[in-house]
Amino acid sequence: MTDAASQSDSRPTVLIVDDNAQNLELLEVYMEDLPEINVVRATNGLEALQQVTDARPDLILLDIMMPKMSGFEVCKRIKTDPKTRDTIIIMVTALNETSDVERAAECGSDDYLTKPIDRKALIDQVRTLLASKSRS
Repeated sequence: MTDAASQSDSRPTVLIVDDNAQNLELLEVYMEDLPEINVVRATNGLEALQQVTDARPDLILLDIMMPKMSGFEVCKRIKTDPKTRDTIIIMVTALNETSDVERAAECGSDDYLTKPIDRKALIDQVRTLLASKSRS
């Protein structure tokens, strides 16, 4: 999609960030259940931050364990920047220890889903969070 096209498109944008190609593709397939959104992708934390600047996503599905920069660090940077702090972040990860959930919350994550991801639960959560953001 060109910059001009993305600027004229009023649909919400979801950024999917995962370093595992299969996980990335699976989440993209799940997002096809939401034709009312645009989907962009990143394969590591640095790309994610660049996409936040370029695509201005409304919601991010963010893996935690990635090369170059962890999802925790990406989340923290997004949430401490006044221009991006209202971006909704759902951590999507295999980590399921209480300490991981607490750390995600401390970084500013809005939600936390563990892999394997339940398709319906993910779609419902994305839809709900985007609807609440559009009302605010």
